[in-house]
Parts: sequence; structure tokens; C-alpha cells
Amino acid sequence: MSTPIKIETQPQYDKAFDALVQALCRGKLRSGTYFTMPALVEELGFPIAAIREATKRAEQQALLKILPKRGITVMDASPAFTRHCMDMRAMMDKEGARRLLARGPVPGLAALRDRHQAMMARAEQNMTPLLPPEAIDVDLSLHDALANGLENPLLLQCYSENRNRIAVIQHSRPMLQDRIVPAMREHLTIIDALDAGDIQGAVAAIDVHLVQTLRWWGL
Repeated sequence: MSTPIKIETQPQYDKAFDALVQALCRGKLRSGTYFTMPALVEELGFPIAAIREATKRAEQQALLKILPKRGITVMDASPAFTRHCMDMRAMMDKEGARRLLARGPVPGLAALRDRHQAMMARAEQNMTPLLPPEAIDVDLSLHDALANGLENPLLLQCYSENRNRIAVIQHSRPMLQDRIVPAMREHLTIIDALDAGDIQGAVAAIDVHLVQTLRWWGL
């Protein structure tokens, strides 16, 4: 019996966009840097037509700016832009928390707490070069859970786009070792408030986390 042929359905410009976003989020294309279109073609490995379409979509999400007939510049993680992105995330965090608690006990909190406590314990004991990226993954796990509580595909799209912008920002203002333990503690306070069904406590803890993150970044 012959094996069915698998037909690739994702358009090439979608693949190029995914590759572009991954390069931005992983710090291969850093904030404020300039790239020509041929350089992006070489970096991402897609035809220039697909790269042009990908950069147009990325510009619509404020991830970069197209310079006509020249190339692109990656979004500038300026203090004002960073504040706007972080404020947007905090706003969605708080609304997500409200909606989660309105539906009753929040599922998955025990697993979130375990991940945060484990990361905090590792950070307190011994830092390794791989720990900050892992800490960012743990950090994002709570924000993602709060965003999922929105249960609104349009809001989730806005969250996803802002999440990508924050990823670019984090490579210009990285989570250093000294920030991991306080960040985990701030998240655990949010988790504890959610577990207690305390929406006012959760909102206050989210605001504290926002202020402390901006302060750590010198903002």
C-alpha cells in the first residue's frame, strides 16, 4: 500500500513570518538594529517576496519599521514604548484574573506554583548560564495562563502580538540573575491571591509586579 503524499498547505509568506518572529523573539534580530532585505533573505532562508510580505505583517504589529528602498529596523525598545507594552500586559493580566475567578476556582495553579517555587529554589542555590532563559519561560507561564482566562480570540491575538514585542524588549533589557528570585516571589503572590479567590489581592500583586519590573529595567 502506497504512503499518502503529504501536501504542504501553509503559504510560504506565513512560514517566512513565523521565522521572522522567531528570530526577533530569540534575539537574532535585536532592538534598534538595521537589516537590508537581502540580509534578511540570507538570515531567514526565504525568497525576497515572502520576506517582504512577512515584514509588512511584522510592521503592522509594531515589531519593526520598513524603510522604503533600504530595509528594516527592528522596533526600538525605548522607555516609553516599553512602558506601553508592559502596561498593556498588566491590563490583560488583571482582566484575565477577574474572568478566571468569576468562573470559580482557577485550574492549574498547583502546577504553576510548583514551577515557580522550583525556579526560585534553583536561582537561590546556584546560577547557570541557561537559567535566565528558563526563568523567562516560567515567568511567561503565569502571564499566558492569565491571558487564556480572557477566553476571547481577539484579545488573545492582541496579547500574543504584545508578547512578541516584550520578547524583543527582554533581549535589550535581559532578566539578569538578581531579578529571578524577586520576580518569582511576585508571581507567587499573584498565584496565592488567585488560589484564595482574592481578586483585589491579585490585581494589587499584578500592579506591584509591573512596577518592580519597570524599576528593575531602570524605568
